[in-house]
Amino acid sequence: MGLNCFIANNKFIIFTARNFSISIMKKILVANRGEIALRVMKSAREMGIATVAVFSEADRNSPHVRYADEAVCIGPAASKESYLRGDKIVEVAKLLGVDGIHPGYGFLSENAAFAKLVEQNGITFIGPTPEAIEVMGNKLAAKEAAKKFDTPMVPGSEGAITDVVLAKQLSDGIGYPVLIKAAAGGGGKGMRVVERSEDLEEQMQRAQSEALSAFGDGSVFIEKYVGSPKHIEVQVLGDNYGNIVYLFERECSVQRRHQKVVEEAPSSCLTPEKRKAIGEAAVRVAQSCAYIGAGTVEFLVDEQLNFYFLEMNTRLQVEHPVTEMITGVDLVKEQIKVARGEKLSFTQQDLEIRGHAVEIRVYAEDPMNNFLPDIGKLQQYKKPEGPGIRVDDGFEEGMDIPIYYDPMLAKLIAYGKDRTEAIARMIRAIHDYKIVGVKNTLAFCEFVLKHEDFVSGKFDTNFVAKHFKPEYLKQSNEDEMEIAALLAGYLSDKPSAKKASSAKPKQAEEGRSIWAKKRGTYRD
Repeated sequence: MGLNCFIANNKFIIFTARNFSISIMKKILVANRGEIALRVMKSAREMGIATVAVFSEADRNSPHVRYADEAVCIGPAASKESYLRGDKIVEVAKLLGVDGIHPGYGFLSENAAFAKLVEQNGITFIGPTPEAIEVMGNKLAAKEAAKKFDTPMVPGSEGAITDVVLAKQLSDGIGYPVLIKAAAGGGGKGMRVVERSEDLEEQMQRAQSEALSAFGDGSVFIEKYVGSPKHIEVQVLGDNYGNIVYLFERECSVQRRHQKVVEEAPSSCLTPEKRKAIGEAAVRVAQSCAYIGAGTVEFLVDEQLNFYFLEMNTRLQVEHPVTEMITGVDLVKEQIKVARGEKLSFTQQDLEIRGHAVEIRVYAEDPMNNFLPDIGKLQQYKKPEGPGIRVDDGFEEGMDIPIYYDPMLAKLIAYGKDRTEAIARMIRAIHDYKIVGVKNTLAFCEFVLKHEDFVSGKFDTNFVAKHFKPEYLKQSNEDEMEIAALLAGYLSDKPSAKKASSAKPKQAEEGRSIWAKKRGTYRD
């Protein structure tokens, strides 16, 4: 059994591999909902493993509930009373004789206390060790661990910084602009770009306040701001025997509000030499915490293709399908096999890139109104089909979009022999995708895919801010509203679709108000 150790936050951390005797896994509980719950269950079923769904009262009629072999309601719609109740989930697992718990992504997937609770109750957590989750869940501890394994870092503070005078001295030394970031959490919260020394104190106070409110931890650190970066992440897999491989990279630079909306694999900008270098750096990061299972190491890449460690996500990613498409590896099955104590069934030399894959996240959001989430009934919902097309979703026609969770409807994935074919198939699939009843991001994603900067690969994380204007989608939005109004009138047996049309703005406004108050999140 291998050991790995280092000092983080004045605490001596020792990583040990789990007891890795081969175990039989006959039943898995999926501690999540929607498309990711279905995704995990399908792989488990192919492996001959029974599945248990947990669901909130809002998800009683969801497809993942019907698909599972057993299903248990664990509470009201609000996440904190259902999907975030780790104690209830473990209680259900013990009652039903579950061998393993797969957390999906979001909710409890990166909660070290939950992973520890699962293992303390004699159940296998299908993911990394609690120690790895804890260290990589804190950006400062993660940087400290990764740095010991020669991972490139963005110049910045060595740890959390609270003194404004010291912060100014550091910022003056590395040069403006600088980035203030929350040590805990992510998603753009507690993050501020500072262009001038005289703005530092105010922006630092705002970042600390926001971080404290969002994560219960006001710690921040400072690093050099990389102005036009690409966001490139590397998929890694590790087992209990010290084997860690990288399954190449994903390009995730098209984002809004620091959240990804279009992803692809591989990146069009990396040379073979850079691909190998960034992949090996990701493996070293995983080694720094004796990583077990599937994880993702994220990097910023500048215009000269210099790359810098950003963070590690200790779970499956939303965008994992594009990696599966280009490698032929079922990442969920590999997670389960590793959790059972099996060795990785392939080496780094066995892996190769075959073709190209693009994924878009189809959100129930209004791109014309700052991507504000929308609610309503899926009056029409028809998924695209055809060669190279995959849809991971958790909704069906006639279902209501709940106000309590992330507004992602589906992930649409297109695969081709090269990037050009993958993009062409995606555009065709977007046209074939029929969603009526809620505003959505399909037209926005088509705009991205057709933009010359995206097609050429010359884009960065500022793509949306630089290129997208809501009026670009005005006509297509008006057409969609007209179709929705006509269908609403027909379904409600109204004498005229005009009445439905006139009611739509009020309904939409009420929906936006509810979302503003109650929306939840499990985004990357």
